[in-house]
Amino acid sequence: MDNEEEVQEESGWKLIHGDVFRPPRAAGMLSVFVGSGTQLIAMMTVTLAFAVLGFLSPANRGGLLTALLTCWVFTSSFCGYHAAKLYTNLGGENKKAVTLGSAFFFSSVAFSVFFSLNLLLWLNGSTGAVPFLTLLLLLLLWFGISVPLNVLGAYAGYKAKAIEWPVRTNQIPREIPHSSTVPPMVFAVFCGVLPFGTVFLELVFVLNSLANNLLLYYFGFTFLVALILAVTCAEVSVVITYLTLCKEDYHWWWRSFVASGSSALYVFAYALFFLWSQPASSAMPFLSSMLYMGYASLASLGFGLITGVIGFYASFRFVLACFRSVHID
Repeated sequence: MDNEEEVQEESGWKLIHGDVFRPPRAAGMLSVFVGSGTQLIAMMTVTLAFAVLGFLSPANRGGLLTALLTCWVFTSSFCGYHAAKLYTNLGGENKKAVTLGSAFFFSSVAFSVFFSLNLLLWLNGSTGAVPFLTLLLLLLLWFGISVPLNVLGAYAGYKAKAIEWPVRTNQIPREIPHSSTVPPMVFAVFCGVLPFGTVFLELVFVLNSLANNLLLYYFGFTFLVALILAVTCAEVSVVITYLTLCKEDYHWWWRSFVASGSSALYVFAYALFFLWSQPASSAMPFLSSMLYMGYASLASLGFGLITGVIGFYASFRFVLACFRSVHID
């Protein structure tokens, strides 16, 4: 009985203590995603807090967008700091690429989508096109304020004190047993259904309001849904990470991010379904469909980064707590 108990205690996640903190593949890309998601969380938290307190009126249609853009610019240091700090803890050496990636990844995607759709409006002579001077102002905010703040944040992140891992990483990677026929990453993608389910009702309200040209006044309900979403993302990623470690698999870094971040795929899929389910979808102009799909894809990307970062940090703290509480000879 004593021997069986010893074997049981030395099996599972304890056996990979020498590899659990081994840097993952594409550590720089993961760091950029984490930094961008952290910036989006800071932007949404500040904007939603002001909206709940009544400082942002839904009647002012440009007020919410202006607040989001302003918060995005002035929270750029969060992106650079968290991306640089995580990359340093993972032992990365290509710091310039991570700094530039954190400064230009999501901003470049957002500006490319916005400029392409605005160009279509220009070519069709629409009055809803953004003037050229406004685009220059956006570029000035991007390169004049956002990028310098991001670089300063990255500099502080590289100078920050590194995390002391509770266990030492072995030089030779441990062989991972193959005990499942379903690829772990595919299983993690399916787990995104749970975070999507928490925001499904809110998503229906938002899309119906946009389709009917109505105003959104229920910021309190949105704040409550955001809290439930954060808890759900943390729980899903922690469970996936625990199951991964129990199978003696130490590739948990990306899976903890994908487990909750994959909910963006379901958000985008439902946005497309909502568009096709509208009675007037067949008669909708091509330009309107492109605008809808472009902004839906951008919103889904931001949603995936936010949920992915929440799940990643929850799993990161969970793994640290597990191996700090266990004494390993």
